[in-house]
Amino acid sequence: MTVGQGLAAIGAGLAVFTGLGQGFGEGKVAAQAIESMARNPEMEGSIRSTMILGIALTETTGIYGLVIAILILFVL
Repeated sequence: MTVGQGLAAIGAGLAVFTGLGQGFGEGKVAAQAIESMARNPEMEGSIRSTMILGIALTETTGIYGLVIAILILFVL
């Protein structure tokens, strides 16, 4: 393994760490949505749809990190 390949592996590992932040973000969104629904039950439908949209947008960051890691490992 050359130095460049080792550095690429380190970079790919760092790119996968986006999943860590994404997991914390999704947990925070879900927790706050549940708390909001408990405080204001009549807004449950609106809160749930906004939560699903927020989690979907948060999920894309983890997918982007995974795609970048795969590109770093197999293209470079």
